[in-house]
Amino acid sequence: MEAAVAFGVPAAETRERLEGFVLGVAARLPHVRQRANALVYVRGLIEQGGRKSLQPTLFRLGESSARYESLQQFLADSPWDPDLLVRACVERVAPAIGVTAWLVDDTGIVKDGRHSPGVKRQYSGTLGKIGNCQVTVSVHAVGQWGTLPLGFSLYLPEDWCADAERRRKAKIPDSVEFQTKPALGSELVARAAGWKIRRAPVLGDQAYGNDAKLRTRLHADGIDYVLSVGPESDVFEPGTVFAVPARTPGSRGRAPSALRTDSEPQSIAQLVAGLDPDAFQTVAFRDIDGR
Repeated sequence: MEAAVAFGVPAAETRERLEGFVLGVAARLPHVRQRANALVYVRGLIEQGGRKSLQPTLFRLGESSARYESLQQFLADSPWDPDLLVRACVERVAPAIGVTAWLVDDTGIVKDGRHSPGVKRQYSGTLGKIGNCQVTVSVHAVGQWGTLPLGFSLYLPEDWCADAERRRKAKIPDSVEFQTKPALGSELVARAAGWKIRRAPVLGDQAYGNDAKLRTRLHADGIDYVLSVGPESDVFEPGTVFAVPARTPGSRGRAPSALRTDSEPQSIAQLVAGLDPDAFQTVAFRDIDGR
């Protein structure tokens, strides 16, 4: 009996804390009913039970058919901004996990059907091959005590963007235009950088490091980054001079402001091929535990 009581009290306290956290995050939603539906939905996701689709979830919680209609409308058609909840959650959790980096990457979600937004045969890291899936770009804060999503954005392939009828059936707004995965990632990073959290260096693989526009935007926004690049990426050799050219005598209009170089860029593969063997060195990395 004592063990049951001892076990029951922390469970009740945990539930109370979770409800308080969800209500605190959901407080940014504009309407009372939306905030109540958010709490019910999160309860259904985290409490015990198998299938997490809406109808069996609400059945387990003992909710009415009216709640089902209300929650379905909340999830599918209610005009609320999910970024409000993401930001509220991030600003509460990020300080607690000791963030050391932001990681930009994409994930494949296995899915079939012509009318699920973004589904097509494309490469999925989850599958390790080409298959029917959606792809979502994400930025996560990585820390000593956990990870935290800073945002997700669905990648919409070009053929989806060009198909007006398909877009209409999938309820994709006209304002959504085609963006590459690195472009989506840069938007997520820029958004998170404007929140009340500590910035951290952005890490990413070649798919993102090879994109010059992403690197340029991170630099312009004053965000540190460590991105992998492939041998095909263009670079300037050491000693290259960057300077703004002088105004041509007698010319009119604005003076030049863009930097120019005294040499042409070359690929990393070309640069490396011309180096001496003793120009290379091995760099050892350690994890945060010092191993």
